[in-house]
Formats: sequence, C-alpha cells, structure tokens
Amino acid sequence: MTSPGDSQTRDLLGSAFGFDPDGSAAHFLVHIPAGSTVSVDISEHLTWDPDRVADSVHLGLEHQDGQVRCRLPRAKWNEIAEVLRAELNARLKKEGRRPGKWRAGYNAISRPLGKELTLLAWAVEDADPALTPTAIANWQGLQPEERWWLYTMTAAATGHCQAGRGRGWRKAVRFALTENPVTSRPTGEPVVPEFFRLVVQAAERPPYSVAEHPVREQASETSRPRRRKASRK
Repeated sequence: MTSPGDSQTRDLLGSAFGFDPDGSAAHFLVHIPAGSTVSVDISEHLTWDPDRVADSVHLGLEHQDGQVRCRLPRAKWNEIAEVLRAELNARLKKEGRRPGKWRAGYNAISRPLGKELTLLAWAVEDADPALTPTAIANWQGLQPEERWWLYTMTAAATGHCQAGRGRGWRKAVRFALTENPVTSRPTGEPVVPEFFRLVVQAAERPPYSVAEHPVREQASETSRPRRRKASRK
C-alpha cells in the first residue's frame, strides 16, 4: 500500500523542473502557498530527504542547506511565474527531459535552474513593479553560465532572504537587471565583462555615509594600525 508521504513525493517529483534525486541531491524548492496573497519562498537544498521536505526549509543563518534565499511577495511571483515556467521547460525540452509545472505546495527544481530562477526573483523583489518587464527581458538576455555566476557571487555575499535583502550584491543585481538594458547586444555576443562590471560597481558602492554612521566610521579609523615614526638619532 502506498502511504500519503509516498504519494506526495511522487507528485512532487512528477511535476519537478529537472530535479532527479538519483542524479543529484542538490535542488531548490519553491513553496507556493494555497492562499492567493501569501508570499512565495525559494530555498536552496544540498541534500534530499523525501520524508522531511517541509521540515528541511529554514530561515536560520547557521547553515546553508535548506536556507530560504528569497521570500517573494505573491504579486511579484505572479508576474514572473509563467515566464519562468516557459523558460525552464524550453531548456528541459532541449535536453529531452520532461517539463515541469507549478502547483500549490512545494515545487522541486534542479540546482542549475533554481539558481537562475532565484536570480530573477532577487531582481524584482524590491523593484518598482513597472520595471518587472525590463528585469525579465534582461534576465532572458543572459546566458545560463552568466546567471549561475551572478547567483553564486550574490549568494555568497547576501544570499539570506532577510539578512541579505537590499544589500551589496543583492541590490546590485536589482539595479543591473532593471536599469541597465542588455538585450540590445548582437546575437551570440557575450555580456561579459560589461554587465558584470556594472554589477560589481554597484555592489561596491558604500552602504552608508560617514554622516549616517559616525561612530562606526570613527571606530574603524581608530582600529587601523598606525605606523611608528622612525626615531631620530
């Protein structure tokens, strides 16, 4: 007899976007709640336990496995969900693999595709809704390898859904995808290094001014080692 857990796992894997735990345990989960106004969580997982799918997701900072990378407002998710479904399935079709589909509850995605999905989610999470089409067009203008690179750099620095939001690389990705068009490049011309230069430039902007945090700036000044003046004989 098939248990409810077995049935849920079969449904989860049956509608997955390229995720096969027999090939690689690493994956992403997109949790789409039944409520039409509840935010969508996107989490990254390094291990797979079919009996602990929901329990593996967490908001903690202590370890990466199962960490929520983005909590996207439902309206923002609705704007990109169909684009993501079409893009991911087009890639899977080229590989001769079964297409996936979104459903209420947990949705499994292969790690490479999950990185690309999360990158777009980061771009729109705090952006003006009017800029979402621009973010989508620029995201589509990137090669998969470029999306993976951007995701890896951003996740390493500001990958937590709350602690990293609106900071550093996360903020830079939003600016780069919503304000810097990359879709006008000739077909086949790599966006590197210009696009990445813009991202890095934005990420390296100081997050605060001296006037905003004088105490912190003063502390950093006093903590710097001072050179000793050579004694005169």
